[in-house]
Amino acid sequence: MLTQAMILCGGLGTRLGSLTAATPKPLLKVGSRPFLDVLLFELGRHGFKDVVLLASFQADQVADYVRDNPVAKRFGLKLSVVVEREPAGTGGGLYNARHIAAENFLLINGDSWIDMNLLVAATIASTKPEAIASLALRHLENPNRYGTVLVENGRIISFAERSPNAKQALISAGVYFFRHEIFSQLSEKCSLEADILPALCQTHTVAATIHSGFFIDIGIPTSYEFAQRQVPLQMCRPAVFLDRDGVLNFDDGYVGQVERFRWMPGAKEAVRALNDAGYFVFLVTNQAGVAHGYYSEAAVAELHGWMQEELRKHGAHLDDIRYCPFHPQGRIDAYRSNSNWRKPASGMILDLCKSWNVDVPKSHIIGDKLSDVEAGRGAGLKAHLFKGGDLWKFIREAKII
Repeated sequence: MLTQAMILCGGLGTRLGSLTAATPKPLLKVGSRPFLDVLLFELGRHGFKDVVLLASFQADQVADYVRDNPVAKRFGLKLSVVVEREPAGTGGGLYNARHIAAENFLLINGDSWIDMNLLVAATIASTKPEAIASLALRHLENPNRYGTVLVENGRIISFAERSPNAKQALISAGVYFFRHEIFSQLSEKCSLEADILPALCQTHTVAATIHSGFFIDIGIPTSYEFAQRQVPLQMCRPAVFLDRDGVLNFDDGYVGQVERFRWMPGAKEAVRALNDAGYFVFLVTNQAGVAHGYYSEAAVAELHGWMQEELRKHGAHLDDIRYCPFHPQGRIDAYRSNSNWRKPASGMILDLCKSWNVDVPKSHIIGDKLSDVEAGRGAGLKAHLFKGGDLWKFIREAKII
């Protein structure tokens, strides 16, 4: 399971002049928060748990940043710092962390962000078992700042130098998937971009995924200024709220155990498609089975954890989950109440909108009952009634994606 990510934080950022004279580039403020907060937030919502910051310049500031970090607290991230004592290049910085690297891990640049489904990399292990590495690429207009990449049949065949005359090209978006075998190619001082990846291309072991989401690199003054306005806007995104029983799985009556859970056709593919399209994806479900004594809240948590694991195998995830264990006729005293979280009330949805930066007018709810529709409309969502069948086909026909 892909749960570890490393972030390159060691660059000097010389093109930003006085801004980075005494501050590591990833710690520069974008809006009101360090740029690293954006990256950690994205890793956290995608379910990564172990994040390693590869530091060099002003490493003590990176270490201070890790202490008592609010994003790490929110998502339960384990943060650690590996310090590069002397400049060793991007490959050398990664080599320095070989002793704590997982079997498969993500590496991302600390000064750029592409809005993409980070779990796409998790599918590389099964679809391209020969690949030691995979890079996220993006088509870019006027890519004169960047080296370019040539792709053939899903593999990178070569890297090229910056081309001042190119109108459009594929560039690296700064997100890398690596298997542990990469360390056999690295040394104490080397560059991933100049030394390692071009050599691996000759052995056809570098895969590629191509993305079209928002991309920013804060490495020069104009793009850093642009990030001040655009990154906070991009962090507000539409959401799709999914009911559970009857939408993600067959409603077999008070489903509280993994053994009774049956995925709806196209459910995993639908969640993956919504992730790829840039939506937050939330689960909102009435679970009166708790109030009636059929299963416990611990069983609900266990089942939802299993669902997340199954989704991750398909490169998909739920950003967050809300459930209501209460019912006014419940047999368990502690759960016998008419909660404003219980649909058709909108409490679960409103709580998620409060906790996440949701673009409500562009958001949707999909449910199999009129109570789901009423709850969604009460919170200002576009509501869709799902009557069974293939969920992936449904979201396309409903023009959600």
